[in-house]
Amino acid sequence: MAFRAQEPTFRGSLAAKMLARGSTCGARPTAAPSLRGSAVVVGHGSVDAATTATTTTTSRSRSRSHVSRGRVYFATRVPGARCAAWRGEGLNTSFAARPAGVSGRRDRPVVLRRTAASEARQRQRTLPKYFDWKEAEGRLYGWWESEGCFRPIDGRSGAEEGKFVMAMPPPNVTGALHMGHAMFVTIEDIMARHARMCGKDVLWIPGTDHAGIATQMVVEKSLAAEGVAKADLGREAFVDKVWEWKETYGHRITDQLRALGASCDWSRESFTLDDNLSAAVVEAFNRLHDEGLIYRGSYMVNWSPNLQTAVSDLEVEYSDETGTLYYFKYPIAAADGSGAAGGDEEGVSYLPVATSRPETILGDTAVAVNPSDPRFSHLIGSKAIVPFVGREVPIIGDEGVDVDFGTGALKVTPAHDMNDYALGKKHGLEFVRIMNKDGTLNGECAEYAGLDRFEARERVWSDLEACGMAVRTEAYETRVPKSQRGGEVIEPMLSEQWFVEMKPLADPSLDLVRRGDVKIVPQRFEKVYNNWLENIQDWCISRQLWWGHRIPAWYCYEGREEAERGARGAHAGSPYVVASSEEEAYAKARAEHGEGVFLVQEEDVLDTWFSSSLWPFSTLGWPNEGAEDLKRFYPTSMLETGHDILFFWVARMIMMGQHLTGEAPFHTVYLHGLIRDEKGRKMSKTLGNVIDPLTVIEEYGTDALRFTLATGTTPGQDLNLSLEKIESSRNLVNKIWNASKFVLSCLEKLEEEGYEWNEESLGTGAGRETLPFAERWVLAELSALVEENDRAHARHDIGEAGRATYNFFWGQFADWYLEVAKTRLYSDDREEARRCMGVLLKVFLSSLRLLHPYMPFVTEEVYQVLAGSGDSIVNSRWPRPDEEADGGARASFAVFQDAVRSIRNIRAEQQVPVNKKISALLVIDDEGLRAEVASEARALEFLCKIEGLRIIERGEAEALSSEEHIETVVNDGFCVYIPLAGLVDAEQEISRLRRQATKIEKDLATLEGRLSSPSFVEKAPKKVVDETVAKRDDLTQQLSMVRGRLDVLVAA
Repeated sequence: MAFRAQEPTFRGSLAAKMLARGSTCGARPTAAPSLRGSAVVVGHGSVDAATTATTTTTSRSRSRSHVSRGRVYFATRVPGARCAAWRGEGLNTSFAARPAGVSGRRDRPVVLRRTAASEARQRQRTLPKYFDWKEAEGRLYGWWESEGCFRPIDGRSGAEEGKFVMAMPPPNVTGALHMGHAMFVTIEDIMARHARMCGKDVLWIPGTDHAGIATQMVVEKSLAAEGVAKADLGREAFVDKVWEWKETYGHRITDQLRALGASCDWSRESFTLDDNLSAAVVEAFNRLHDEGLIYRGSYMVNWSPNLQTAVSDLEVEYSDETGTLYYFKYPIAAADGSGAAGGDEEGVSYLPVATSRPETILGDTAVAVNPSDPRFSHLIGSKAIVPFVGREVPIIGDEGVDVDFGTGALKVTPAHDMNDYALGKKHGLEFVRIMNKDGTLNGECAEYAGLDRFEARERVWSDLEACGMAVRTEAYETRVPKSQRGGEVIEPMLSEQWFVEMKPLADPSLDLVRRGDVKIVPQRFEKVYNNWLENIQDWCISRQLWWGHRIPAWYCYEGREEAERGARGAHAGSPYVVASSEEEAYAKARAEHGEGVFLVQEEDVLDTWFSSSLWPFSTLGWPNEGAEDLKRFYPTSMLETGHDILFFWVARMIMMGQHLTGEAPFHTVYLHGLIRDEKGRKMSKTLGNVIDPLTVIEEYGTDALRFTLATGTTPGQDLNLSLEKIESSRNLVNKIWNASKFVLSCLEKLEEEGYEWNEESLGTGAGRETLPFAERWVLAELSALVEENDRAHARHDIGEAGRATYNFFWGQFADWYLEVAKTRLYSDDREEARRCMGVLLKVFLSSLRLLHPYMPFVTEEVYQVLAGSGDSIVNSRWPRPDEEADGGARASFAVFQDAVRSIRNIRAEQQVPVNKKISALLVIDDEGLRAEVASEARALEFLCKIEGLRIIERGEAEALSSEEHIETVVNDGFCVYIPLAGLVDAEQEISRLRRQATKIEKDLATLEGRLSSPSFVEKAPKKVVDETVAKRDDLTQQLSMVRGRLDVLVAA
């Protein structure tokens, strides 16, 4: 039975669809990538479901195809192929694998070989009107990946810059992209791209997790829809079906990670059930068991009756609900031991008890009271009788009993309550199991056997009422544990499971953090980490599933019939051996139990977190100590993930890495926060506030989403996300694009005049000190920005680095320097224009590099057209601070900017028409500053629409009359005077202002009347009153400004 080809639930694998966009007919010609004479041929073709299943990425045979709705995108290097932009004709789309003999690693910067059409565009220095991210993203990513841009460079592991290695938190193979994925991919990709540009040998390892419970549930549902049950198939056939599902749909999440721009080395993609990773799991289990750290025993677990398996704490979600507390009478046994209901000294024959789960009364083995509670302390040592089953149980004293909850007397069910389990162990109580794995009651429960737990709850309470033992019910607020996967209420249950003893692993891992061998960012989480490890509990690692790493333990039986019973799951008390294979297991078993021994392998699989805890080193070849990647890249540099899995994954990786390899698996742990909606609420389907990253990418582009996530984050802090923030980031993409078009248009004109440039010498070299004021300023600002970026990246504050770059690019470069540059680039002095272009290119290219880790697609698209070298920006060098930067120019230009703002404010206040030019007089005391500002007089006139600008010193300004000018102070020793004459038509302006004053006075009188009315102030909602007061104050201020302007104009 084959799986039906069905539409993926996450909107048709939009990620893959986006990747395919680059290959559609009509796309503008682009640079076709090449390396060592090979080319990338890009094509698409329709395929049926069967073809789809055979061409998608698998753990054993990974292709370069990305599938979406019957369309396959191929990016395959073909040695010797001629480069041509694909137009949709005559291409064979059946190939997908990398041809034999083609290197999978880059050994020099990628060089882009162009088609004739793209070379023509390169010469023309043109860009379309808008950045078409829907077309560009897939095309650019296909080029990066096919050219090996994301692989470590051979021979560079010993480079001075060092290495940067990071393992991606493996998303579930069943997963569809959500904002949590988008967050970690964005942060990690920024780290990887930044390290790569800084010259480090970078390896970012991708992969997926087999997700035992989630994947098994998906396949079970798919089979159920076809009328097939898991049990009907049997274990082997069912596991084959799960593999079939994985091979068919497992690529979806990785395609979506590609759509986010993840620059990981896909040639090293891992899956937690790959053969080499499975071997690592078996080796780890064997070692830990041989050391006595893995054992089998009975313990309380979170039991999912629907899934019929234990689940981890992480897979339990708590729901705040209004529950019911049931009060009833617990009979006190007669002192003569007859078992009949007796009474205390005052003739009371029962103990009042309250419970939220009446069905568990049947499993009670004690009633506990607080020894300091005078109501019940005298009963300690007496016996009580369990209703309906007649079992005598002790009344015990324990200081942990809360005298204020319920009645202050606690029924104790050690086999079905986490807290009661601890009491049972402490007081040596009997453990009575009353529940089957499916949530029904078992034979210990007399006439209630076979009832579902919730049905039994109603029956038990009804029977208590019938026999007069029920007292009352009471509503109370409680937190109900529910399965994250199935949504059903979790049942605490005593179960035979496999455990890891954690204390011996925890202590060395605590020392790693205390010594600073592992650094946690932000540091406050070190305390959380320490507290958890200091109070760590043993880890239940077994799961009652078929999909996953089957526990490598074999039970030993003397005969075939006994072995067959064992195969049905009745292993209690049976001896076992742990081995790496069945052959090794038989060898061990025969040595211990003789030649006639029969073996049955453990049915349970390991908790998914067990294999995930080995991820940083199993993906590099462990336990093969001679593996090249293990020697070269372990330990890794960084582990980035959400703070919510600090315990469940991060701490366990540290413990396993330290114990199994002798080293911490990574040096730094970066913890990001959760993504919430704009109001700070958790995103949920119930609230309807979920933001789908694929929808965002479709509307705004990947760059906009990435930049929003990156600049909105601070290590460890949650991020409140809104579409308005994403739209703002999209505006930055547009700003970059428009700036690019301006730069390219000016560059094209200069190149027509014979201008040639070399990026290495831009804005540097001889004559640097003779550069104009604005050029020295912008280069100094760039240098300061690079320094700020370096500091922020060093402390892993990518949000701060991104925000600083945004502020520079938009607030300084685009808003100021580009405007000043226009006065040079459009002037008749072509030498001045060429000098300006050199600085402009230097700053713009550096800005693109600083922005690239955040916005990889738009920066690469612009860089390819602008730089002209064919190299990818991925491999370009990170900007470096300029030791010769003119720091003084920064301070002086800040004053220049204040002067421009002052003049613009005067224009706005006086409502000078936009196109009307005005006169201005600048009085500057400082000779040096006066010279600097004077050197930019043309720019100042352009920015403020001034004609007849004069710049003088203080002595020349003494004769100026305040009635003839509007004066504003820029700073101490710098004033601006704007002559009133000709500024506006005085008579018209006076008339307009008087009309405006009359209207404001009328509106103000209305508000004053309303506020003077006691009925309004006392009866209107406070919000309305406050708004009215605020509006009155605003109008009062407006009236004052209008009257002030009137006074000036009338006096003139």
